[in-house]
Amino acid sequence: MQILVVFAHPVPTSFNGAVRDTAVAALAAAGHTVDQIDLYVDGFDPRMSTDERLAYETPQPILDPRIAAYVERVRAAEGLVFIYPTWWWGLPAILKGWLERVLVPGVGFVLDPATNKVRPGLGHVRHVVGISTYGSSRIAMCVFSDAGRRTILRSVRLLAPLRACRSSWLALYAMDRIGDDERRAFLSRVDHALRAL
Repeated sequence: MQILVVFAHPVPTSFNGAVRDTAVAALAAAGHTVDQIDLYVDGFDPRMSTDERLAYETPQPILDPRIAAYVERVRAAEGLVFIYPTWWWGLPAILKGWLERVLVPGVGFVLDPATNKVRPGLGHVRHVVGISTYGSSRIAMCVFSDAGRRTILRSVRLLAPLRACRSSWLALYAMDRIGDDERRAFLSRVDHALRAL
């Protein structure tokens, strides 16, 4: 299976970098073809321009050739894996901007011309996986509704076929207060889950 891994952390040597490396190695060991996007290394600009917003609901919403290249990589993927730290209770701005600029009408979804309702556009995607680290506890994230998890497992997941696409979430909570053993255990969980994809 072709898997697209989207990584959003500014420090490649961070624990999130270790999570990415573990995930990629596990996917490759399971026989998947892995395509990686590192948004910070790419210098991705998360800001939607005025022209892009004006073109958003037109037949040609993609104006930037770099965005078009990301779109082709999304269209080739049967699985999407998002790896990022949860900041301010949600997605890092660079990842949210990537979703907004790449999964536009005609890519992530289709607007029904008669009703203007959203129909899924990622019919080829069979797996959506979110992996995040948190400074906060699981209880705190429940209280604050975990916006990043909802974005990945609800919003992105609903762009894929309802019955044919599976989703999973791997989270390491309170990582500022745990030790190396818990971090190693989480990497082992990531390895096991991604090998089983």
